[in-house]
Amino acid sequence: MKDLQLNKEGRLKHFLTIDGLNKDILTEILDVAESFSTMPAQKVNKVPLLRGKTIVNLFFENSTRTRTTFELAATRLSADVLSINIAASATSKGESLLDTIRNLEAMHVDMFVVRHAISGAGHFIAQNTAPHISVINAGDGQHAHPTQAMLDMFTIRQYKKKFDHLNVVIIGDILHSRVARSQIQALNVLGVKEIRVVAPKTLLPQNVESLGVKPFNNIEQGLEGSDVIMMLRLQKERMTSALLPNEREYFKCFGLTEERLKSASHDAIIMHPGPINRGVEIESSIADGSQSVILQQVTNGVAIRMAIMSLTMQSKGDVS
Repeated sequence: MKDLQLNKEGRLKHFLTIDGLNKDILTEILDVAESFSTMPAQKVNKVPLLRGKTIVNLFFENSTRTRTTFELAATRLSADVLSINIAASATSKGESLLDTIRNLEAMHVDMFVVRHAISGAGHFIAQNTAPHISVINAGDGQHAHPTQAMLDMFTIRQYKKKFDHLNVVIIGDILHSRVARSQIQALNVLGVKEIRVVAPKTLLPQNVESLGVKPFNNIEQGLEGSDVIMMLRLQKERMTSALLPNEREYFKCFGLTEERLKSASHDAIIMHPGPINRGVEIESSIADGSQSVILQQVTNGVAIRMAIMSLTMQSKGDVS
């Protein structure tokens, strides 16, 4: 995976997964994103880094935040952006994914941003696309969502400055969450003190400790002294059997409430990749409260995706 993502000089060629990337690369992404983060407040909020480049958004799954922040990021880098309506494309008429890619390559595009329900779709495209094209994984099946993980890391650094002293807890559907997998990988690479995961046993992967986390089935215990609280939604569309009694029972046992939040550090920040299911995984008063940084995560998604796009194009020597 590492060889596929990096060029001979060790620079990002594709961005498909956190797995295999080192701390220097992740820190560079965060630092570049920092330089882009103040752009919306400036009179001129575009830079010409990707002028003349064409970026194609291939979203085979529905998305709002991810797709629009990628589009906005590309626009702010002065790229030409093409978002394909998959429901009306030839793929929906039986054309293979590889044929779709070949036809788009023939239009001289420079980057594919891919979101797909099948794990490994981004890797498949990266392995089969033309050498000059970069591929960014915008979420694939239950496998990875690396740009979401990086905007989460950027948000944590904004509020907590350093990683090595942090106790981070991830609460929710760990089993089906590509976000959780990428978050755990990034947190481990950046060297946080402890990563905890909290979920019913039915929503924890087997041998979850091998991921470098400490599992809990009790939310109060998992929250104890935590500095960063990452909430996840129930991935009901990916559940193939009845893993929970019902949503009301889930909230009763694992929902983040004002009372349970008292177990965390007084200055803990609360995060959520969205969409939020209020009253299922989190109380509205907390989602909208002073400790919530959920909307800041959305804002940071633009800067992080600008950083990743610019770095992958720089690896080809196309961007000065």
